[in-house]
Amino acid sequence: MTDTPAAVILDLGNVLIAWDPRLAVAAGVGAEETARFFAADDFDFFAWNHVQDSGRRWADGVAEVGRTHPHWAEHAAAYLEHFPASLSEVPGSLDVVRDLHAAGVPMVGLTNWSDELYYPYAAEEFAVLRLLDDVVVSGEVKVAKPDPRAYAIAAERAGQPFDRLVFVDDSPANVAAARALGMDAILFTDAAALRTELRSRGLPV
Repeated sequence: MTDTPAAVILDLGNVLIAWDPRLAVAAGVGAEETARFFAADDFDFFAWNHVQDSGRRWADGVAEVGRTHPHWAEHAAAYLEHFPASLSEVPGSLDVVRDLHAAGVPMVGLTNWSDELYYPYAAEEFAVLRLLDDVVVSGEVKVAKPDPRAYAIAAERAGQPFDRLVFVDDSPANVAAARALGMDAILFTDAAALRTELRSRGLPV
């Protein structure tokens, strides 16, 4: 794509809002138990979390761990109980979004996030989100990246076809899925590099 993008689609987790689930679990069970939990051969935290991001209720997700992996039940419950401890601001990203907003560039968030955890925490606590025109929350629409349907919803919210959008995400798999649909896509590493990438596409940052 050679034209300046008409809108920007932004991932939230670890692009605008830093997310480290280990911090939440550690707040409940301590650092040593947290390390054991995330290194476990019999339980994949990120795969389990993805199901909640795709729409399963958290009460059901925690209950499932209690049934299938009771030795990890306390750890799973600790993540939910202390979830806010997992979140912080990604350095520099607010400034990039503020510049795009000031220039009138449309921006839509596209996040794999449980709606139960997004709305009471992130939506109210992080000013950067109030600069976005819309946010597609996977738990609300019941489909998560890299499913093509998630990108289609974001494109519809932005009011643009795929080839007029630039997509930003820290996940190589999500970036690859966006490119397969015809979107320009940037793999996020840090805010300074993102600014350079957006500027190279003619965006005013």
